[in-house]
Amino acid sequence: MKYRKNLFLLLCLGSILSTAAQNNILQKGLSEHCVKDVRTVQYVHPLRIVWMSDSEGKSVRNPENLLCDFSGQITVASQRNCILSTRMSGQAGILLDFGKELHGGLLITTAIRSTNRPLRVRIRFGESVTEAMSDTSIKSPESSATNDHAMRDFEINLPWLGSLEIGDTGFRFVRIDLLEKDEELPLRSVQAAFKFRDIPYIGSFQSDNERLNRIWETGAYTVHLNMQNCLWDGIKRDRLVWVGDMHPEVMTINSVFGANEVVYKSLNIARDDTPLPGWMNGMCSYSLWWILIQRDLYLYQGNKEYLEEQHTYLAGLLKQVIASIEGNKENLQNGIRFLDWPTSESPEVIHAGLQALMTLALEAGSNLADWLQDGELSKQCKEAVKRLRKYIPDHKNSKQAAALLAISGLNKAKEINRSVVAVDGAKGFSTFYGYYMLEAMALAGDYTGALQIISDYWGGMLDLGATTFWEDLNYNDLRNAGRIDEIVPLGKFDIHSMGGDYCYKGLRHSLCHGWASGPTAWLSRHVLGIVPLEAGCKKVKVEPHLGNLQRVEGTFPTPYGIIRVKHEKKANGSILSEIEAPKEITIVR
Repeated sequence: MKYRKNLFLLLCLGSILSTAAQNNILQKGLSEHCVKDVRTVQYVHPLRIVWMSDSEGKSVRNPENLLCDFSGQITVASQRNCILSTRMSGQAGILLDFGKELHGGLLITTAIRSTNRPLRVRIRFGESVTEAMSDTSIKSPESSATNDHAMRDFEINLPWLGSLEIGDTGFRFVRIDLLEKDEELPLRSVQAAFKFRDIPYIGSFQSDNERLNRIWETGAYTVHLNMQNCLWDGIKRDRLVWVGDMHPEVMTINSVFGANEVVYKSLNIARDDTPLPGWMNGMCSYSLWWILIQRDLYLYQGNKEYLEEQHTYLAGLLKQVIASIEGNKENLQNGIRFLDWPTSESPEVIHAGLQALMTLALEAGSNLADWLQDGELSKQCKEAVKRLRKYIPDHKNSKQAAALLAISGLNKAKEINRSVVAVDGAKGFSTFYGYYMLEAMALAGDYTGALQIISDYWGGMLDLGATTFWEDLNYNDLRNAGRIDEIVPLGKFDIHSMGGDYCYKGLRHSLCHGWASGPTAWLSRHVLGIVPLEAGCKKVKVEPHLGNLQRVEGTFPTPYGIIRVKHEKKANGSILSEIEAPKEITIVR
């Protein structure tokens, strides 16, 4: 109502006020109702045509024109058009590939035609070719494609001689079908409206193994795409703040982008959305992850003002966690007991993982309390950790639970690696907890084995055409799988439509999921060897582990500037290192 009154007054005074004065008043009135979007939009041309409804030029003519540059301005004389026609065929459709997973929508520009009536089309976005070619489950009950979280399959009218920007999802492929009968639609341009945070990649990783380099970059890009309004899990699905899933994402951000407001904003939303005694996202483990993220965020970024803002909530949460110990065992109640989906049907495995996770969270709580100079809270956390360490649950040969037990120190890392984590290589790894399995292998000193699993498991997604890492991967599914950037041949396993489980069955499965970025943070920490020892990276250890690599170099963001390292393996196996760091940072080797 206030805005309407301001606008009305502006219109009435228009003949009296100068243009500059009018603009100032309008801007002031609007500013009270606007939220600034920090993201950038770039317009991207498709790189190739994957499929057309016919190859004889009847229903699709001059499709190559969609691959050409376009100024962004349509004219009445525009001739370089792609024509979709239903005059000689009942179907006119085309499938475009933008070359890489993107977040955003489409800008469609149509040319002049004989009548100015809008024409109806169907748009289908897809993270894979199969998804873009599939019906939603509403139209086809046997299909697993959905519009959950973001619309990716819908009908819309396109204007005559104009442009329309539509869609907001995660995609690489787009199918466009003309739905009108006996009509022709001249498409001058179809561009992806790529929406992202325009931030520099400060961290970097380069080795003599190009496959590992691509994996590092792909993990970084996966998280970058998910840095939208908040730190999402997926740009198609889940477009939500899941706190446990944030931990590997935040570790990747720490290693690639440094401090970013999206992390603080997302953590605060989780906190404010979860008054105690609630558990974040309804899961007791996710509140434990919130504590761990706070510890790691302060260790890397050293934002004391932000940490102090968390003190009251953090103290209440830590006391709630301590109260959830029964004897020497975790007994977390009133929330979903969850590690990751592959372990969700085993209460004993979940219990073992939660025992370790609670131990880690309370140790982190002690660190945080020390930084906050809360001696009493630190003491309570340390005493609780002593109790938890007196009981070691059975991991039941679960790689997830075993990895957490090793990281927490409840089990010996070398034994855990030998008997559980490294057994059968990448078999049994998951995209989320794979990060912690790699951490357990590093604690055991098995860097060569970990690098091989990174190459096999995350590299396996790249082999199938992935440009971002997925919500889930059953390693055995790679054996006879078709590529996601092709129409899957008969006899091949369609890994997108036929894979997945639990809440991510088939095409609902997200192929851009931030929790799968763990190798990026792991390679920076263990191969580049950069490990913060004091809050805000005031003291940093540089201890590279090259495994079977011969050389590696890279950069790492800190609050004081960039650390640059270069490591080369000599003939005798020793490592020659060159290190450059800001003068404020003490380097320990």
